[in-house]
Amino acid sequence: MSQSTLSAQPAHGHEHEHQSHSVFGFWAYLMTDCVLFASLFATFAMFAMQTVGGPTGKDLFKLADVGYETALLLTSSLTFGLAMISATRRKSGAVLAWLFVTFLLGAGFLCLEMREFSHLIAEGAGPQRSAFWSAFFTLVGTHGLHVTIGMIWLVVLAVQILRNPQMSERDLRRLACLSLFWHFLDIVWICVFSFVYLGSMV
Repeated sequence: MSQSTLSAQPAHGHEHEHQSHSVFGFWAYLMTDCVLFASLFATFAMFAMQTVGGPTGKDLFKLADVGYETALLLTSSLTFGLAMISATRRKSGAVLAWLFVTFLLGAGFLCLEMREFSHLIAEGAGPQRSAFWSAFFTLVGTHGLHVTIGMIWLVVLAVQILRNPQMSERDLRRLACLSLFWHFLDIVWICVFSFVYLGSMV
């Protein structure tokens, strides 16, 4: 066995160990996010009836608009999946195209959410109106903040792929982590749609 082979083995082992640590760290982060959103859902449930005589979700929520938000976010999960398929085939051009579409869908989701917030505030249902609306804006706003972070992360990865079209294993690992994060946000939004919006209409 040559000296170069012997020297390469520790380097490969170190890289593998680094990958394992980074993946574990990301899963640990997702678990903390699960705890965060679980706490926010629990808080919303506690204050679901605390409107102090003000408007309720049933009075002001527009399910059609929320349905459009849901459709955009779920479609973005599909397009990100297509980006991952292209990434495994090392088709950087297709990856960038699908990431661009995913970004546009995420931006559309955020625009609709901001429009909804503006409508609610204009109707006198801002976060200071009651415990119900404080819990609502905190929960939905935190999810929107996560989507914003995901979009920034997406842009950063797209720039890295532009600089390295061959796409290394590290690039694939970063894309896979963002994919998990993005799908996680979809799952959280489905819970928001079901528990917050549909639940408030009952």
